[in-house]
Amino acid sequence: MSDEVLVERRGHVQVITINRPQQKNALNLDVAVAIAAAADELDEDDDLRVGILTGAGGTFSSGMDLKAFLRGESPALEGRGLCGITETPPRKPLIGAVEGWAVAGGFELLLACDLVVAGRTAKFGVPEVKRSLVAGGGAAVMLPRRVPFAIALELLLTGDPVDAERAAAIGLVNQVVDEGGALDAALALAGRIADNGPLAVAVTKEIARKSGDWTFEQAWKEQGPIMMPVFGSEDAREGATAFAEKRPPVWKNR
Repeated sequence: MSDEVLVERRGHVQVITINRPQQKNALNLDVAVAIAAAADELDEDDDLRVGILTGAGGTFSSGMDLKAFLRGESPALEGRGLCGITETPPRKPLIGAVEGWAVAGGFELLLACDLVVAGRTAKFGVPEVKRSLVAGGGAAVMLPRRVPFAIALELLLTGDPVDAERAAAIGLVNQVVDEGGALDAALALAGRIADNGPLAVAVTKEIARKSGDWTFEQAWKEQGPIMMPVFGSEDAREGATAFAEKRPPVWKNR
């Protein structure tokens, strides 16, 4: 794992930190490969239930490292998208914890996260059009699915940033906290998710993400084969038993 990305475990939660503070956590190939590897570990390790993506030094990410780009590097991985998560996000929940700026590719990484917690002074934006570029790392595709269409176009076509309070008002941010508190708040949110049945959480995320591509009638047919194995799982029996016995459940992820 590159020193430019730090990965740690806090109980059942994985914390991924982009660690290039002097470069405003700009994204290069090493960062991309390391984030992709961490996302793979999150999905493959049964002991991990939730991931958090954040940045060191008071900035989430300023986007693509232009110096690395001029050397011929790209932070996009073939078939997986930016840092390996925009086209193929983790199966398990991923929370973005934002301090400072999350712009351009940094903003697009957030759109690969399922939930976002932001410090009060955080700023968000997709300024690509200001340089006659296109937000092709995911913002033009994913932002209209995340916020109302007219708001998405405003952000994409003006390139102007928004603050944390407005990002929360338009539904981009789940929780705004005091500056410096984003990671702690994200850990608390992750803990609440990690307490739940891990099979049910992963499948619920899968259905929610896929449902946007289904018609209403199709959704009822498509979700059945995805969710029914959860109802027959050992964890489902444990959840019902623990409720009846008035005790915390002990999940086995099977």
